[in-house]
Amino acid sequence: MDFEYSEKSLELQKRVAHFMQVHIYPLEKEYMEFVEANPWKVFPKLQALKDLAKAEGLWNLFLPKDYGDLSPGLTNLEYAPLAAIMGRVVWASQVFNCSAPDTGNMEVLAKYGTESQKKQWLEPLMAGNIRSAFLMTEPEVASSDATNIETSIVRDGDEYIINGRKWWSSGAMNPETEVYILMGKTDPEAQRHVQQSMIIIPAKTEGVNIIRALRVFGMVESPEGHAEIELKNVRVPAENLLVDEGAGFAIAQGRLGPGRIHHCMRLIGAAERSLELMCKRVATRKAFGKSIGDFSSIRQDIAKSRCEIEQAKLLTLAAADKIDRFGIKGAKDLIGMIKIVVPRMTCEVVDRAIQAHGGMGVCQDTPLAVFWVYARCIRIADGPDEVHMYQLGRNTIKQSIQA
Repeated sequence: MDFEYSEKSLELQKRVAHFMQVHIYPLEKEYMEFVEANPWKVFPKLQALKDLAKAEGLWNLFLPKDYGDLSPGLTNLEYAPLAAIMGRVVWASQVFNCSAPDTGNMEVLAKYGTESQKKQWLEPLMAGNIRSAFLMTEPEVASSDATNIETSIVRDGDEYIINGRKWWSSGAMNPETEVYILMGKTDPEAQRHVQQSMIIIPAKTEGVNIIRALRVFGMVESPEGHAEIELKNVRVPAENLLVDEGAGFAIAQGRLGPGRIHHCMRLIGAAERSLELMCKRVATRKAFGKSIGDFSSIRQDIAKSRCEIEQAKLLTLAAADKIDRFGIKGAKDLIGMIKIVVPRMTCEVVDRAIQAHGGMGVCQDTPLAVFWVYARCIRIADGPDEVHMYQLGRNTIKQSIQA
């Protein structure tokens, strides 16, 4: 692959970085203080930031160019560094309408939705007028194996009836969330990978009950949040089904591929900023009569961190490039690799930065604690490390035998 960014990507990188510098970094602490003090309320200045990003053409940058008029015309490779810049502030991606789970849900609707579904749900999502949630994981089964999903989707005339319990339903606590995309089973007797379907559920449908918000390492993660949700005899029109019965597993695989690129690049942005904060910290503090930055162990930590970030970044860009050229199936091994490598790398780099900051590193005065929580969670979200290592190891053995 060509590791030089296109002129279009370089120009957007400058513009997104400038927007972050002028409009987002100055509000970073104010945002975090507000959402901590006001659970499940949206930061009052967020809409103005969104309007400004939209006016400057920094909006919906994530959809690849093969989506036609819905896309700004970027490849996954061209978008990747933009996600990294956004990842330097944990909430920044929503300002550009590029945040999970909306990006995945918009891509699903753009790729698989009917014209009616697009009109009702995709258009307001892409306009930033509503938010969405993704309901897949369940508390009673190992959801890392998506074929374990037990929530039932049963046809009843012109409707489907949904029953089950979901948790870690990302985005469900947000007061602006108006639609869910749910994965459940339409035919438990079918072949293993065609039992599942995906269906659209308006958030305020009767029978949808939010049981509780789930804390993440003790953090509320307001206003998006993660919810445990009971679905009890929830009825939706049959036309809310995405594609056909049995298409759920295939849709999920298509949804998660680009999303993993986005998550990994945001984590790389968080790691890069953590390293910068670490360098500034050790250059300005003294211990035992000399600058902390003069200690060999600190310099080794900084050197290792820089190497690890660059390695992870190049691997992720290679995965993005391969998706662009060969599709998700052609890039599956590289996608597995970045999902294994990048969250672990970020945890390590952020942990070193926390250590260099001492007590300051674990409090709200830096973004480091939130970065670490994000990285640690991604080692589980979108498939835990063990699943990706199992599949990558299996594929590697098969490829070696066939070589």
